[in-house]
Amino acid sequence: MTSSLPHPTGPANTPLCAQRCSHQTGPALTDEQAARLLEQLTAWTIEREGDAVVLTRTHSFPDFHRTMAFVNAVAWIAHEQDHHPDLLVAYSRCTVNWSTHSVGGLSINDFICAARVDALLA
Repeated sequence: MTSSLPHPTGPANTPLCAQRCSHQTGPALTDEQAARLLEQLTAWTIEREGDAVVLTRTHSFPDFHRTMAFVNAVAWIAHEQDHHPDLLVAYSRCTVNWSTHSVGGLSINDFICAARVDALLA
């Protein structure tokens, strides 16, 4: 039996990057649900650190200016979607970590925003 995703934000055939974030409550995605969504992303991983679960990816750039342009674009996505990541910024790389505090883990919002970040680099 396949379980459906909680709190869908669009029809099942709508690409993640075309969906919008919405306020999330209730349980976090199950490991199975998160794994299915992860298949739609490029080079993202799910990491567990103690009780915390994050959707993460490190992006590399040739110089500081391109890194900062990427950081500003991610900030715009976060602002527009009202869903904010943790960013770890260095000269030529930026690690983006998404999680949803209101559900205590991962939600559909994390995957929507990750897909929008993927679209930046496509």
